[in-house]
Amino acid sequence: MEHGTRDIKSSTFCLTDEDHTLANALRFTLNQDPRVVFCGYSIPHPSDAQVNIRVQTTGAHAGVVLKDALQNLRAMCQHIRSTMDGTVKEYKLENPPVEAMETEE
Repeated sequence: MEHGTRDIKSSTFCLTDEDHTLANALRFTLNQDPRVVFCGYSIPHPSDAQVNIRVQTTGAHAGVVLKDALQNLRAMCQHIRSTMDGTVKEYKLENPPVEAMETEE
């Protein structure tokens, strides 16, 4: 959901059912984009699962820039996941589980 004026290069977006986890990662990703002049987020109240993200751009449509950042963040997460899965699989192949030793009682 988008709040604010009719200015396409600056908008505030409200994300429901989200918290600092997504907001901080999205803020970081947005700030890496050269089209972004300013990006910040706030959580109106700790008991609300809602995040407001403010995006100001050099001229590009703020909604498009936000969508691009979300897609970039998703690609980063997919890369991290596949790298982690591959590394775990490789580790398990190189280090088979050790059988439990039998103890005498």
